[in-house]
Amino acid sequence: MKTVLHTEASPGLGGQEVRTLNESRWTAERGWRVLLAAQPDGRLLDRAREAGVETAAIRMRGPLDPLGLAALVRLIRRERVDLVHTHSSIDAWLGGMAARLCRVPVVRTRHVSIAIRRGVNPVYRWFADRVITSGEAIRQVVITAGAPAERVIAIPAGVNLEQFPFGRRAPETARALDLGSPVIGSVAMFRGSKGHPQLLQAFAQIREKRPSASLLLVGDGIRRAWVQQLAQAAGLSEAVVFTGFRPDVPALLGTMDCFVLASTRTEGVPQALLQAFATGVPVVASRIGGIPEVVTDEGTGLLVESDSVPALAAAIGRVLDDPDASARRTRAARALVEARFSHARSIDRLLELYEEVLA
Repeated sequence: MKTVLHTEASPGLGGQEVRTLNESRWTAERGWRVLLAAQPDGRLLDRAREAGVETAAIRMRGPLDPLGLAALVRLIRRERVDLVHTHSSIDAWLGGMAARLCRVPVVRTRHVSIAIRRGVNPVYRWFADRVITSGEAIRQVVITAGAPAERVIAIPAGVNLEQFPFGRRAPETARALDLGSPVIGSVAMFRGSKGHPQLLQAFAQIREKRPSASLLLVGDGIRRAWVQQLAQAAGLSEAVVFTGFRPDVPALLGTMDCFVLASTRTEGVPQALLQAFATGVPVVASRIGGIPEVVTDEGTGLLVESDSVPALAAAIGRVLDDPDASARRTRAARALVEARFSHARSIDRLLELYEEVLA
């Protein structure tokens, strides 16, 4: 049995960490032994244990942390790891160096489309035999930074279609959250690039015509409290529901009449967006990063320019005003996910890459 070690230095729990956890579970289901090394006080560690993934609590303080490096080297040797798969900046350095010291191949996933400083970039040139990106836009970012093009492969996150059935509504969840109608929703980490302030402003315009509307914001992060303050200052506290991190994303999507991803600076091909496609929720999203790779304007959703509150509000209004056109787009979006983004297809490609690197 081959063993892969995933490393994740991020203390948070967002799309990146959820993808890592899902891929760990799905890889184990295919007969691999999977280990996950994460921060001792990180939220991912507890979630992985709950999911039955083997874990190792390793403090990773920085990219050149000698104690973290030594701990990873010991883990790789003790557990006879065949391949290391890194995910964040700090663990890409530490995990990559540890793997090289142990003569073990490395796969690195680049989850975000933030520009990489040009130069030597050891993480991508020396500490990775292959680099996975969630889409072509991020792939070009990595290649532009100096990584050999033949080593960079786009493999978007997969969606378990059985867990995200098309068209299923969740009225019980809507009642439990005391949601009005219609429901505009988003599933995203609360950080500066996700466009929550713009979404709040657009929602305020929607409420002028639909005073019973609710905004459902799913996720957690360092800017959540700030966004809550913005909602309060705008007089929207009673209309905006903040759920924090929730594992029941299919049910939450089942309450929504429009899914919005208002990202402003960086984005790959987000899992939540593909999950909304699978569930049949009409989508409005920013024309940024890897989003246009899956959201074709008028085809699978509506695209708007990032940072444009009027455009965002207008697109949400179109979704709500024209349910027939929205339904047509959701059917096309579901077909796209079935054809290209099922979790079975995603894991097939990932394991083919693992075998290629090991060979």
